Amino acid sequence: MSREDMWNAVTYDNKFNFVSEYGKSVIDLLSPNSEEKILDLGCGTGDLTYEISKTGVKVTGMDASPQMIKKAQQKYADIPFIVGNGEDFYIEETFDAVFSNAALHWMKNAENVVQSVNKVLRHDGRFVAEFGGRGNIATIKQGIKHVLEEIHGIDSTSRNPWYFPSIGEYSALLENNGFEVAYARLYDRPTEFPDGDQGLYHFLDQFADSFFYDLSSDEKCIVYKQIKTFIEPDLYKDGKWIADYRRLQMVAVKKS
Repeated sequence: MSREDMWNAVTYDNKFNFVSEYGKSVIDLLSPNSEEKILDLGCGTGDLTYEISKTGVKVTGMDASPQMIKKAQQKYADIPFIVGNGEDFYIEETFDAVFSNAALHWMKNAENVVQSVNKVLRHDGRFVAEFGGRGNIATIKQGIKHVLEEIHGIDSTSRNPWYFPSIGEYSALLENNGFEVAYARLYDRPTEFPDGDQGLYHFLDQFADSFFYDLSSDEKCIVYKQIKTFIEPDLYKDGKWIADYRRLQMVAVKKS
């Protein structure tokens, strides 16, 4: 099963609505005006696409997951949503801006992403994004690695679905592909998982499933509890799971 087919749109909306809530601040970076056409790249179930639409712009949402797009279309019927692979896409329209929240860290072929974005932007169009940066969920990743490799003898590196670059790494990628970096910020954003221990398990199910794709339900249950035990001293604070999120914000302008 492909990564795109494994998203659970209902769980995403019910258990991870904080993704869109935090993403609202990125719209301030985008600073849309009503005359613009904007592409929301990796739009998920469309909540931020809708927020952008309220500024009066013409916005299109795109996501690789048919499940997510179907849910977005059900929620926001007046907004165009399309299925598309962020690592290799082309749209006939030209956009004034491409916006992306919490999506680029799923796109490991980052150069293809940047090149695809460049193709659909007008000259001086902007690329505004926030996603996981260097050191994002480092403790959770270490817990997964320890349990899979040290306890179960499973290589975790080949199963890692994420790309968490540094400011320098992503800036160089943009500059080498026709962009001028106007703004960059890497910052810590501790993030609470709702539902206590179940919140951690929901995260592992929804966002880390590629590490455990070949495990049975019973085996997953054992592994999840082992990961919980390993990371609990660092991330369980005052009865809450506080994940060690680090986010990278970038604003770049197309120059060639």
